[in-house]
Amino acid sequence: MPTEPSLHEVTAGSEHAGQRADRFLAAAIGSLSRSRVKALIEAGHGRRDGVVLKDPAEPVRPGARYVLEVPPPAPPVPQPQAMPLAILFEDRHLIVLDKPAGLVVHPAPGNWEGTLVHALLAHAEDLPGIGGEIRPGIVHRLDKDTSGVMVVAKTEAAQEGLSRAFAARELERSYLALVYGLPGAAEGEIDAPIGRHPTDRKRMAVVARGGKPALTRWRLERAFGTGAALLRLRLATGRTHQIRVHLAHIGHPVVGDPLYLRRIPAAAAALPAPARAAALAFPRQALHAASLAFRHPISGQELSFTAPLPADMAGLIGALAG
Repeated sequence: MPTEPSLHEVTAGSEHAGQRADRFLAAAIGSLSRSRVKALIEAGHGRRDGVVLKDPAEPVRPGARYVLEVPPPAPPVPQPQAMPLAILFEDRHLIVLDKPAGLVVHPAPGNWEGTLVHALLAHAEDLPGIGGEIRPGIVHRLDKDTSGVMVVAKTEAAQEGLSRAFAARELERSYLALVYGLPGAAEGEIDAPIGRHPTDRKRMAVVARGGKPALTRWRLERAFGTGAALLRLRLATGRTHQIRVHLAHIGHPVVGDPLYLRRIPAAAAALPAPARAAALAFPRQALHAASLAFRHPISGQELSFTAPLPADMAGLIGALAG
């Protein structure tokens, strides 16, 4: 589904003099009806020589340049789609689940069907309308290829409470990541602002100016020689792709990361051949949301959940361990 408006530009000839602007544009464009063009002009999407057209019936002026902007279609409202969910906890206010790698959280360009939201709509009857049509109940998200623990609101009260808790960083979250190389200490932190990459808008980056503060704390869980390591990470902030960006920034990119692992790291040469082959062939970022702890937004009860490593990451650890 297109996300940008389409522009149609037409220059009027002498033979078009005196025609209605909407009729002229509809005939020139060919793919839009006159009534559709009329409605677009009335909504302010038509211009003549840079001036907004106010009247669809305005006579065409020979030599004038007409532009009609057609907005992208509105995203479809998600419909329930039954899919299996690994539910760790559920009550009338919220659901905690273990999201598998490969599952997109909410509808977006390129993924208008088959998302976690579609599955949740089939599972929870009251979810529609909680937090918006496209992201009902979603108070945080995991990247498509990141697995692990997520919480989803089922009521407005839970949505508001969880959103406040995430904004105030009142939840405890830990992640496990397999990275290239061995950090030079048992633990540490990465304090570096993150913003949009200056030349690649699909990526984030550590930036010198204009970024948002970002702090990631890490601890070494296991070393695989000097070629790779398993790290446990905790977020003090919640920026887009924060862990992946920060780890790549300090020279320890996440194994399999399609965005931030731009070349084969030198540390890979320190791995035995079978382990190196397994790491280089890993098809996604080896990142897992291992635990989530928070206060229930309604009852106040302290809740804590863990999700075991998925089979693919556990298998990769086995290959790295030899």
